[in-house]
Amino acid sequence: MDHDNDVEGIDQGSSTGWGEYPLDAVFVRTETRSVNEVVQRINKERYVLDPDFQRDFVWPALKQSKLIESCIMRIPLPVFYVAEALDGKIIVVDGLQRLTTFARFLGDDLRLTGLMGDSVGSNALDGKVFSELPLNLQERVQDTQLTMYILDAKAPERARLDIFERVNSGEPLTRQQMRNALYNGAATQWLKSAAESNSFRSATGQSLNAKTMRDREAINRFCAFKLIGWKQYTTGDMDRFLADSLKKLAGLTNKERTDLLASFEQAMIINRELFKDHAFRKSMATKMANRSVLNISLFEVCAVTMSNYDLSTLRANSEKIKSALIDLLHEEDFVRSITYSTNSTIAVRKRFAFLENKISQVMA
Repeated sequence: MDHDNDVEGIDQGSSTGWGEYPLDAVFVRTETRSVNEVVQRINKERYVLDPDFQRDFVWPALKQSKLIESCIMRIPLPVFYVAEALDGKIIVVDGLQRLTTFARFLGDDLRLTGLMGDSVGSNALDGKVFSELPLNLQERVQDTQLTMYILDAKAPERARLDIFERVNSGEPLTRQQMRNALYNGAATQWLKSAAESNSFRSATGQSLNAKTMRDREAINRFCAFKLIGWKQYTTGDMDRFLADSLKKLAGLTNKERTDLLASFEQAMIINRELFKDHAFRKSMATKMANRSVLNISLFEVCAVTMSNYDLSTLRANSEKIKSALIDLLHEEDFVRSITYSTNSTIAVRKRFAFLENKISQVMA
């Protein structure tokens, strides 16, 4: 199974700093909330604590207990970073473990452990759940003030992802994982379904890392060029383009999303039938026994172009389509467009124009 750094045809590190937005732009505001207020909102599902990318809750009981003890001792806590989603919910960027601990403790799901002798009075806390604490200590936990740095939902897409990336103190997140959190809903569920489909898994040989959502990123790119169109890709800002496609995908009807999935799957099926283990890889044009790594740009252009035809038509012209693709992979300009600066408008326009012209000639 390939690793992310073995995938080609995708610009790595798409963030280029602050880009076009000014350095003194304010995209983050500061607000203070009590533990009780935040837990109430968590219980009302206003806070998203379990986006798909988040690791399982991993803090041991002792570490959770020490956090509660810190509140009782009135020790100031580090700040929390959250982001506003488009639907008004709050995505936890940094502080998932702490907020989950508070929700568990106030819900009597956490029994304080390992505090015996740690500090003066801690033996009175050990073994207790929230409801067993004296009222004054319950209120001390509930009244603990949490400083929230809130990332504005209206911030430019690149700024949102750059800030998201900079402040997360846990395991580094990929930009697709960030998008999955910020646009969590019907669109991200569609990406998940498409990534888990047998047709996609077969066509890609399961070589796109699901944990880092490299598989969903490839499908996100398909959606962007399918729903918005490569001719509308004019800025070279792939982050914004992919985010816009998720908004568009979320706005479709259930039937439209079902039809989109069907067209996506037929593109996966025909590519698998044509090129077997070499689908979406440059090795499809060679007689090498070993397949090359999966090329994301080749994936998106082949998937989108072939999704424009019904499966029976594609099968009737399969040999011509296969020859057309092999021919393109021997043309230097096309190969460059799927290899270098692949997010540039020039590269995108070149590869789509090349393949669309070839396939239209075949279908004529």
